[in-house]
Parts: sequence; C-alpha cells; structure tokens
Amino acid sequence: MNAATESVWNEAQRRSAAGALAERRRITIDPVTRLEGHGKIDIYLDAAGNVERAYLQIPELRGFEVFSIGRPAEDMPQITSRICGVCPTAHHMAATKALDDLYQVKPTPTARKIRELVYNAFILEDHALHVFILGGPDFIVGPQAPAAERNITGVIAKVGADVAMRVISMRRRVRELISYFGGKVIHPVLGLPGGVAKGLNPADLPRLRETARDALEFALFTDQVFHDIVLKNPDYMKLITSDTFTHRTCYMGLVDESNRVNFYDGELRVVDATGSQYAKFPAQRYREFIAEHVEPWSYMKFCYLKPLGWQGFSEERQTSVYSVAPLARLNASDGMATPRAQRAYEEFFATLGGKPVHHTLANHWARVVEMIQAAESMVALLEDPGIAGSDLRTLPLGKPSVGIGVVEAPRGTLFHHFETDARGLITKANLIVATQNNAARIAMSVEKAAKGLIRANQVSEGLLNMVEMAFRAYDPCFGCATHSLPGHLPLKVSILGHDGRLVRELTQE
Repeated sequence: MNAATESVWNEAQRRSAAGALAERRRITIDPVTRLEGHGKIDIYLDAAGNVERAYLQIPELRGFEVFSIGRPAEDMPQITSRICGVCPTAHHMAATKALDDLYQVKPTPTARKIRELVYNAFILEDHALHVFILGGPDFIVGPQAPAAERNITGVIAKVGADVAMRVISMRRRVRELISYFGGKVIHPVLGLPGGVAKGLNPADLPRLRETARDALEFALFTDQVFHDIVLKNPDYMKLITSDTFTHRTCYMGLVDESNRVNFYDGELRVVDATGSQYAKFPAQRYREFIAEHVEPWSYMKFCYLKPLGWQGFSEERQTSVYSVAPLARLNASDGMATPRAQRAYEEFFATLGGKPVHHTLANHWARVVEMIQAAESMVALLEDPGIAGSDLRTLPLGKPSVGIGVVEAPRGTLFHHFETDARGLITKANLIVATQNNAARIAMSVEKAAKGLIRANQVSEGLLNMVEMAFRAYDPCFGCATHSLPGHLPLKVSILGHDGRLVRELTQE
C-alpha cells in the first residue's frame, strides 16, 4: 500500500468510525406506538452515554384549512370529521358549534340535550379505548414487559377474557348510541347550525337508558380496576409521582358557570403553575390568549399563552407553556359536574398531594374520573323528558361572517374557527386541536423522560417504551395536530455528506 492509498484508506476508516460513533450516540424510536398518527423520537447521547437532547418529531402534514376554502360552511362538520378516525365526533361537534356562532343561532333545548348526550357517550367510549388498549398495557401488562405483550392481547391475558369482553361489549353499545343519532360512529351526520338532524323516538328511551346505566356501572368498574392494578402498586405510584414525569406548567380547560368540568360548552379557564386563575374567556376570544410557535424539527406547531410571549420550553412561574387533556381539565376546574365523579375528583387530589397535580402520568387516573362524569351525564340526560322532544332546530337567519366553536375533545381543548363570504363559502379556516395545545409540554415530557431514564449507555427496549409513555399519557393525535395555515410551514432541509458535514441547506419560510 503506497502512502497515497494508505492515506485514503485511513480517511475512509476514520469516517466509518465517526459514522459508527454517531450511530451509537443516537437512538431512534421509529415509529412510536399506540397513538393516533405517526411520529418518531430521536435521542442524542453525549460522550458519556447520557442524554443530551431528545426530540419528538412529527413527519406527517395535513392541509384541511387549505382545501376547506371555497366549500360551503355547512360542509365543515363532515369535512373535518375526516381528519381522524378516532376523534371524528369531536371535530364534528366543534364544527357544528362554529356554525351556530357563524349564523348567530342557538340550538333548541332538545337539540342541545341530544348533542350533549352524544358527546358524553363519545368521551366515555374514547377514554375507555385509551385506558384499556392504548395506554393501559403500560400498567396492566407492565412498562418493561416484552413488546409483544404490551398490547390488547397482553391485556386480555392479564385481566381475563370476561373483562376484555365487557370492555369490547360496552364500547360497542355506547358507539351504537352515537350511531343511533349520527347514522354512523366514525363520521357522524348529526349537527346542523341551530340543531340536530335526528331526534329520539320515545319508544327507544328504555333501551338507551339501559345503555346509559350500564355505561355508569362500567365507568365505576374501570375506576375499581385502576385502583386495584395501579393505585395499589407502590412501584406504579412511585413512577407516576416521579420527577421524571413531572412538569410545572399552566393548564386550560372548559368549565361551566360554577367552574366545574364541562366537555361540551362553557368558558375556557386557565390556571398557572400554582393553580391560581390566570384567565377565563369565551371561545371567541381565543386569539387573544393563544399563539403558535414553530420549531424546525417538527410539522407540529407549539401553542403558548400569547400575553406571556414564547418563553421556550420552560417551567414554573416563567412558563407560557400550558397543557390541556384530562389532567389539565381537573386542574383548571373547581370540581366535577356530577356527584360520583366529584368524589373521585376529591380522592384524586387528596392522594396526589393537592392542586394542581403536575404529574404527567396522572392523566390516566384523571381520564377514569372523567369517564364517571360522562356516564353520569348520559344517565341524567336520558332521564330528562325534554330529550325526546320534537323541536330539533332553530333555523339560522343570520348573515354569516365569523364562527368559532370549542369543545373538550378526549385529548383536550379543540377550536374550530371559520370565516366566510356573504354566501357562506369558507374564506379562512383555522383549527387548533388538543395535541397542538399540548405540543410544547409533550416535547418537554419526552426529553425529560429520556434524560431521567437513560444513563451511561444503559438502554433497553423497556426503557425506551417508558420514554414513549411520556407522550402516550396525553393520548395524542398527531394526525389532527399537523395542520397548516395558510398552507405551508417553515421548513428546513439539511443535506449532509457521508462524513456528517453539512453540504447544503434549503429553507422555506
């Protein structure tokens, strides 16, 4: 080997070694699992093998705001329900409420009761999906159990086929209730500006009431399962309350006039990291309080409290980061709207040290508390004689201009904002979904979990699953969260050579 050849060979070896070292210093979880949408986690280690940075990256992009332009506003409850097959009812209802606002019309009392019944049924069945199928395996089977067991089949093996069949049967019956009014459960056809498309036949009341009563029993059963499997396990409680899964941020959620949790309607209440009220406002003022920040490594925008300005991914008193979802709703409220749920709420805070609770994994327990309220609300609504009325719609007569609607999706606060011309054709649409509201806190949670769990190159598949648990607690929907307005996001593409050096960088602002 001559000197020139040896020099080239040595350089190639050096680059190969550098590449191998770079791979050892980077851990990628791709794809992340048990969620709605697509994503990956890149974890970068320092020379000692500890975590230097960790990024949750969302590579998908949807442009519902763009291809809604020019469509009749009345189409929006159907168009937006196609964003996600897991939470279509949330988009359908938020869009319907935005149409109420657009045409300055209030639904009839019967129509409102039907909407609330369907929406509480949706909250219940969607939360059950997460408790037993998406998030549940981490606790029922175990966070470091073999990957092949951390799924619904592993859950069935642990809890037994009878329990699994009860879960499946109850979700089916509740979804049939939604289909009764909406025609189908995935893309319901129910909401109209000023009302609903279908009423309740009084002859069907006994059957629907039985479903609601059984749903309440199921919610209380789920609460007992959570107590037996999670709360009575000291290791799980230690994990839930650990600093690794704790962030002191602000919280936001819909509340009624008594500051109690409300999924369908009310005002937005924000509390700071100490639990003190920071703001309370109707949906129509959301632009005064919410802004979106963009990072170059994700298509998902990061919401923050606009009056405070973007303070980065920070905590404590200086933070402008806020959270939504079940834990946030409980923190932002003064209580639940139904008696059994209120008792569960009080136990929740008494056990976890008082308000506010900052433990991310406590979302799972908060989800169970909300299941109880949703089921109790279903029972109460179906006992109300007014729900079987025949006055289903107030015809909209107002001139359309701007309409804003909000609901609490299972995974957090959801805004729909439409603007139209005089003919009611969409000229502007903006959606801020739950996972966007949570995006900054989710990013913080993933990085903090990675730093708290991975030490000195000690990495296992089970530990990486526990890093995933940091985002899974929020029950995120990344398909919903990757929207764009007015049709593109700031994008930076870095082209690297085989030695890892930057060759070229392309940007789109």
